[in-house]
Amino acid sequence: QVQLVESGGGSVQTGGSRRLSCAASGDTGNMRLMGWFRQAPGKEREGVAAIWNSLATYYADSVKSRFTISQDNAKKTVYLQMNSLKPEDTAMYYCAASASRGGLSLRAYDYNYWGQGTQVTVSS
Repeated sequence: QVQLVESGGGSVQTGGSRRLSCAASGDTGNMRLMGWFRQAPGKEREGVAAIWNSLATYYADSVKSRFTISQDNAKKTVYLQMNSLKPEDTAMYYCAASASRGGLSLRAYDYNYWGQGTQVTVSS
């Protein structure tokens, strides 16, 4: 089992920045793929960013060049640095972990474990 706990959410104005953290615990040795997802009210959950083997990264077009995913293996923590935030970035953000060997993915069904989420609200 793997436990994921997100933190760092909150309110921010348009153009501001926020860094989300995801602390992992448990049997994390096989979790090569980590991702961030978000879900706004009335919308489907969407993949935002993914990191494979702590190095390779992949982003949704909507956040490319604004968001950065990174991983600190010593701390078993994954980060999502969000810059130039927009009101449309408002959502609950979820961290996810995957034992998949298939490489980078932003498909929710490729992930095995999920955190409880942290809310990010961007005001105009």
